[in-house]
Amino acid sequence: MAGHSPRRRADARRNEEALLDAAAAVFVASGVEAPVRDIAARAGVGVGTVYRHFPTRADLVVAVYRHQVEACAEAGETFLADAPTPYAALTGWIDVFVDLLVTKHGLAAALRPDSGQFEALHSYFLDRLLPVGTRLIEAAAASGEIRADLEAYELMRAVGNLCIGADSDPRYDARRAVGFLVAGLRLPG
Repeated sequence: MAGHSPRRRADARRNEEALLDAAAAVFVASGVEAPVRDIAARAGVGVGTVYRHFPTRADLVVAVYRHQVEACAEAGETFLADAPTPYAALTGWIDVFVDLLVTKHGLAAALRPDSGQFEALHSYFLDRLLPVGTRLIEAAAASGEIRADLEAYELMRAVGNLCIGADSDPRYDARRAVGFLVAGLRLPG
């Protein structure tokens, strides 16, 4: 029996990852009130599996939010390691950040803004992503690709403001608007 334990844990982790990815996709497409059966179907698991991992919708929303923040943070490190230039790393990461923000607005709406849970998630978001944004900006500035006086908080806040309402207005392309902003950071030459 003990030999099966690690496999079960690995299977449980895979199921949880699949659930979080599926829930994020369903939430983006249909909103956070989408039926749990849609999330289960997309993840390829039973509805009971969803409830076993996440007993309430709020538990699922919080887990999706945290999962997406972690993926965005990890993407920053990957872009820094793999992109041809620091500016390319920054722009690649900003695209991932935009996707997170568009989803985040819907997730945040599902939680009461006056709840302690909402505040804790916002702090987690900043604590996890500000250092990543700072590293990307510092690398791009050190390479002479962007201006050196830019703070990560300023850029992330500006990108966030450009993403507000993107999920409810099909005529508005947040990624395109953010692209204009990020292109404006580039130094001539």
